[in-house]
Amino acid sequence: MNIAGYGYLASARSLSSPARASFRAVSAESQLGLESPAPADSLSSASKQVDAEDSKRLDPSGRAAPSAAEERSIELQVSQLSARDREVRAHEQAHSAVGGSYAGAPSYTFKRGPDGRSYAVGGEVAIDVGAIANDPAATIRKMEQVQRAALAPAEPSGQDRSIAARAQVLAAQARSELSVQQREAAASAIAEGKAQAAEREQAEQDKQAGKDKLAASEQDSRASNKTAQQDFALTPNLQVYRRVGALPQPDSLLHVVT
Repeated sequence: MNIAGYGYLASARSLSSPARASFRAVSAESQLGLESPAPADSLSSASKQVDAEDSKRLDPSGRAAPSAAEERSIELQVSQLSARDREVRAHEQAHSAVGGSYAGAPSYTFKRGPDGRSYAVGGEVAIDVGAIANDPAATIRKMEQVQRAALAPAEPSGQDRSIAARAQVLAAQARSELSVQQREAAASAIAEGKAQAAEREQAEQDKQAGKDKLAASEQDSRASNKTAQQDFALTPNLQVYRRVGALPQPDSLLHVVT
């Protein structure tokens, strides 16, 4: 039974076979190989004769005490139920302990033994096998933990292995998704690197152009200053020429006085 991304790891086996997990706990007596003791009138006449004296004994409540055969049968049932109880609890607790936050607490199916005590004869652990949305790396880690939880018991059942296989498939899908994301991230990083390199190159070009413009401006300034200096050096000579030109002209004719 699967609900909302959950699987169930549950113990359900007979005492004659290794612990097994299934979606539903099963506690039928036939699976345990246990049956209620046969009534006294179904015993053979030989057994009746052997236990005739025992059957006459009464317990403190006044009821007939069980015969030796019945006592042995009860002891066997109690022994089998106790072993089953230990096995079921160990199996489910292994799932729960390894599953951590993804596994629920074990739940058990109980059977009352002939001694009046209740024994766990089946159990299950709910485990979350849903992928983590938009985070394949986290999904991979989760599915790996789910796999370990499903296979944690000493003898995982078919259902345990089924849950582990499902987690493995989801982990593989997440790895594929992560690979795509990594390739896209690498391509984006390369494109961003190229864009940054182009920006740096453009900045260097702009910087060099600025230097060239400044050098040209300084050169123009120096040339202009030189021309001005040259013009200033010629100015006094021109003034001298102008002053000389402004002097009165001498008479061209000389008057001789005798």
